[in-house]
Amino acid sequence: MGETLAAPYVDPADNDAFAQLLLRSNLVTPDALRFAREVEQRTGASFDQVLISEGLLDSESLLIAEAEAWGVLPIDLDAVKFDDTLVRGQDDAGQRFLAENWLPIKRGDDGRVFVATAREPSAERAARIRSAIGAEPRFVATTSWNIKNACLRLFRSEIADSAANELWRQNPAMSARITFSRGQKVAAAVAALVIAVFAVIWPVQTVIALLTLVSLVFLAGTSFKFIVAMIGARYDVVERVSKAEVAALADRELPRYTVLVPVFREANIVAQLIKNLGGLDYPTEKLEVLILIEEEDDETRDAVLASSPPPHFRIVTIPKGQPQTKPRACNVGLYFATGDYLVIYDAEDTPDPDQLKKAVVAFERGGEETVCVQAALNYFNDTENVLTRMFTLEYSYWFDYMLAGLDVADLPIPLGGTSNHFRTSALLELGGWDPYNVTEDADLGIRASALGYRVGVINSTTMEEANTSIPNFIRQRSRWIKGYMQTSLVHARQPIALIREVGWKRFSSFVLLIAGTPLTFLGVIPAYLLTAVTLLLPREIVEPFFPVWVLWLTLLNFVIGNMVMIYLSMMGPYKRGAFHLVLWALLNPIYWLLHSWASYKGLWQLITKPHYWEKTEHGLTTQDAHG
Repeated sequence: MGETLAAPYVDPADNDAFAQLLLRSNLVTPDALRFAREVEQRTGASFDQVLISEGLLDSESLLIAEAEAWGVLPIDLDAVKFDDTLVRGQDDAGQRFLAENWLPIKRGDDGRVFVATAREPSAERAARIRSAIGAEPRFVATTSWNIKNACLRLFRSEIADSAANELWRQNPAMSARITFSRGQKVAAAVAALVIAVFAVIWPVQTVIALLTLVSLVFLAGTSFKFIVAMIGARYDVVERVSKAEVAALADRELPRYTVLVPVFREANIVAQLIKNLGGLDYPTEKLEVLILIEEEDDETRDAVLASSPPPHFRIVTIPKGQPQTKPRACNVGLYFATGDYLVIYDAEDTPDPDQLKKAVVAFERGGEETVCVQAALNYFNDTENVLTRMFTLEYSYWFDYMLAGLDVADLPIPLGGTSNHFRTSALLELGGWDPYNVTEDADLGIRASALGYRVGVINSTTMEEANTSIPNFIRQRSRWIKGYMQTSLVHARQPIALIREVGWKRFSSFVLLIAGTPLTFLGVIPAYLLTAVTLLLPREIVEPFFPVWVLWLTLLNFVIGNMVMIYLSMMGPYKRGAFHLVLWALLNPIYWLLHSWASYKGLWQLITKPHYWEKTEHGLTTQDAHG
């Protein structure tokens, strides 16, 4: 893999002399050097970094040239046997070595310590390292990425453990590692006992009460979504970040950006991934793309390497560990990220080329309290079959209206799993992602809100592949619903504290959206069955068991709830002009039956294997993302 440096090099004392060295060594052409100098003037990145990021100079050749300029020898850290005592003798050793770009190797016969450095070994740097290791350093030259790879090998167990359990150690109450707290188990047992007693003493009344509760939850959930989406609809013609604002950005002032792409068994689509992300309109010398690949996934790794990725793409190997989830991989990526901002993309994503620049404008406008901005998601294969049409309708209303409404109303926004852009420093303060929560994105949005941060929405779209098969859809949706259940349980452990932190308005939104969504889906099948009973069986058979008012409430709920969701689904295509999808919204009641099926599967998995990450297969579509 090629590499982009973690930060601009501290150039040799004589910058021009180093440039002449590159020319004399025939490592670059005069035209390439002239181009790099021009980019240096425009962006503020050092010319050697520009040469690397543009593929005009390979990192090995640059290493040799820098070693000569610094008066030291180059070294291949892959072939080095490290002195474990030296390496682990520092406080927070791994993080320090990554931040300062040096790494002790071993002690020589003369008592001096061989130290690999990716920065010029100036007198000041030598003094600082001497103080850290307690011996005279003997420098050898390497690259930032070689130091990172070495640290990943040397501290793999510590990195794997930190990625999985750091949030748990810092704030156990905010981690889904424990599914049900002791209080929740006691409350559930008491509630079950009370319901059982009532069912024995007053069976009909108990069933009526439960059905009434299900109906009210269903109606409350759909009504909340309708109200919020109507608020968001007021802004469906407002461009949040204009093209003029994007054009006004100067390359020199752009921050460094990290793109994290967690992939697992995605060998069939990584070539398309590299093509898609290669289209981002952002200076490559200020952009790093970290492809996060599980240790055992050799097939995907080989496919990435075979695709000849650009120099600013890198592979980060995720050490084996549990739980094996996307958020754990992202935490490892966060450990190595060097960007001021960071974004997550999935393997099949095709983001708008100017999305990163729009995010930069949104962050500057939002101030320090804005921790994340979410771009919209939509599907390129919307006409492939009935399922992809329904998927597209759902996402269109959710991202174009629902999230806009939550943003305008200043309510907690559950993130979408991809195309969410973060301030890296704030993400670290939040503790990263919860590896034990299978909808880590929704959880992180709620956590950010609890700490007083704001999550915004930008007018940019990432195109994805909609699920083309029902089994694949059930696997994906059951995981999402299970994650909403996990998030509800986590944040319900300290409800009073949450109300104090976010206020009643945001707390009510959390209950109706995060907890209400799975409850609504769980209620769909019982509500549909009771509606069918009401409509199909003679009144004299039904009335002895269910009073007329219960039947009418259920029927009203069925009609109004489904009409609301059909209407919202019909709204979705209007903003994007996809009018051919509008009438398909009439199938929403059937689509919700699939959600209900997935919700019961999610509930079962919540009890039996809460941290299991059900894999969604990608690359199944027959349509072209660029067609």
